[in-house]
Amino acid sequence: MKISVVGTGYVGLVTGTCFAEMGNRVICVDIDDKKIENLKRGVIPIYEPGLEPMVKENYEKGTLDFTTDIKYALENSEILFIAVGTPQGEDGSADLQYVLKVAEQIGANMTHEMIVVDKSTVPVGTADKVKAVIERELSKRGEKIPFHVVSNPEFLKEGSAIEDFMKPDRVVIGAESEKAKEAMKELYAPFTHNHERFIAMDVRSAEMTKYAANAILATKISFMNEIANICERVGADVNKVRVGIGSDRRIGYSFIYPGCGYGGSCFPKDVQALNKIALDAGYEPKIIQAVEEVNREQKRVLAKKVLSRFGENLSDRVFAVWGLSFKPETDDMREASSITVINELTKRGAKIKAYDPKAMDEAREHYLKGNENVEYVKSKYDALDGADAMLLVTEWKEFRSPDFKEMKQRLKTPIIFDGRNQFNREKMRKKGFEYYQIGVPDSI
Repeated sequence: MKISVVGTGYVGLVTGTCFAEMGNRVICVDIDDKKIENLKRGVIPIYEPGLEPMVKENYEKGTLDFTTDIKYALENSEILFIAVGTPQGEDGSADLQYVLKVAEQIGANMTHEMIVVDKSTVPVGTADKVKAVIERELSKRGEKIPFHVVSNPEFLKEGSAIEDFMKPDRVVIGAESEKAKEAMKELYAPFTHNHERFIAMDVRSAEMTKYAANAILATKISFMNEIANICERVGADVNKVRVGIGSDRRIGYSFIYPGCGYGGSCFPKDVQALNKIALDAGYEPKIIQAVEEVNREQKRVLAKKVLSRFGENLSDRVFAVWGLSFKPETDDMREASSITVINELTKRGAKIKAYDPKAMDEAREHYLKGNENVEYVKSKYDALDGADAMLLVTEWKEFRSPDFKEMKQRLKTPIIFDGRNQFNREKMRKKGFEYYQIGVPDSI
């Protein structure tokens, strides 16, 4: 099939590349000339395991192309995916200006029947707005070209997006016309042939499904973090509680690992957007609001443990931070817990020696830009030199089995604050470390 994808960010680039991998002819569109030229050279703007070689291979084969010309893309496609950003507005709502701008360009340039697919995460009712804008632009041209607007929310996890797309848990399609639904079913057939995962529904339900999915996962995280905070105060060990409840198949082990808060481009933004959607509809979503509040406070928990141990004045202290990205296998630092932790410590005078396998450029150039108390080092062990303690914030694989003897030698004092409960408490103390976790009182 002939496909266009507008937007070459995380969702758009993964979507376009995976469709090309299955033999479709895909054109990816972006307004950024430099980004398009880089993509043609095989330089991708994000880190996602397996994506770069797939982009290069499909571009060389001719199944994947890149352009800034949306008119060219429309002329050479049957289905167009809108995968542009929906940044968070000041009131928490999703900003649709880029989505609606694409809709405007579609209406101004389309020449034949099209299926227009909302792939971006958008509020309920966005498909109606996209449809209205396209109709308005067609009317200006005096044209009556048939088109169909479809909702196809993405469920990609950063760090495993290729596998998620190629072997989806489900493909959700919201479509009002049978023709659009059948076309989307044909497009996704290669990804679902081993097991029927294609779920068709009305457009508004599909739009809501994305927000509901992310909100319930975020809820599990915040709930477990709240249990962790209670455990610390009543003398229980949250690690044991997690095993006790996770063994119940109705609950499961996914997303019940306590830690120092969730981040990323999806959960924080989508939880706040769902809150705004509910409020605009005249309903106060108390659970959703609590999820966000708990997470906001949880990002400060690790810093609070440091302050409890070292005091409020940290002007003579140096701390090693392992992990900056919001999760492993990505360089994404949007809403990362590391930002809160580092800012809480440096504003009290602390010096930070930070290491992350992929996200240090992002931190230096954007999220911690201007913070002169942060030094970026070449390895996890270099971060430990002369540090009063190490803070583990992101659970990268290379942090799982470090050389603890070398850690003790390099640290000024052998203290670890584990924001992801990665190590075994008793073993760490036997190794001679003063060791702190989330959800475990110091007395245990």
